[in-house]
Amino acid sequence: MNRDSNAYTIIYASVMVVLVAALLAFTSESLRSYQKKNEANDKRQQILRSVNVSVSGSGTEAKYSELIRESFLVNDRGERVDGDAFATDAAKMFSENAYPVFVADVDGQRKYILAMSGAGLWGAIWGYVSVDEDKNTVFGTDFSHQGETPGLGAEISTAAFSSRFQGKQLFKNDEFKSVAIVKPGKTAPGQDYVDGISGGTITSNGVDRMIRNSLKSYVGFLNAKN
Repeated sequence: MNRDSNAYTIIYASVMVVLVAALLAFTSESLRSYQKKNEANDKRQQILRSVNVSVSGSGTEAKYSELIRESFLVNDRGERVDGDAFATDAAKMFSENAYPVFVADVDGQRKYILAMSGAGLWGAIWGYVSVDEDKNTVFGTDFSHQGETPGLGAEISTAAFSSRFQGKQLFKNDEFKSVAIVKPGKTAPGQDYVDGISGGTITSNGVDRMIRNSLKSYVGFLNAKN
């Protein structure tokens, strides 16, 4: 075939496209198991950070197995429902009425870890909050984001921000109040609150809504006896 002809050019280009596509598909399939493992470990690390335990690398799965004693799903009445709590996508839990609960044993004390999902300034935000056995006092939190502004809204993922919630209470006089996020110097009468991120007002407001709306779905569980 004449290599200078249009037909040769079209055939050559078509073959190269097919070969490259096949190579990319093979590479993607080969790496999928590693990607899923990394995603699962990242999720375990987030859950562990919510009980103030930081771990990375190969020790993640072992530490998770050591501290997380049980996991299950509950509906908005606090009743257990079928399903895999770890595999459940927190972003879909509202439509499915199935909310993940992880039970941790930290220094001999039981902690309940609840999932949260919401929206920030530029995209999805999510996180976990752990409460003491009284199902009221916050023991720890962890927040993640899809693409908040570095140095501003992205600060929600730092320990400096998440540590502000420790010791705050979700209920006042047996009524669910959540934990508010306010502008520095402001207050939230009738409920516990923390200062938001300076310069990250919209993201802070998103986290405020996420905590309130997500944990509202757990009220049935939080009100139930152990």
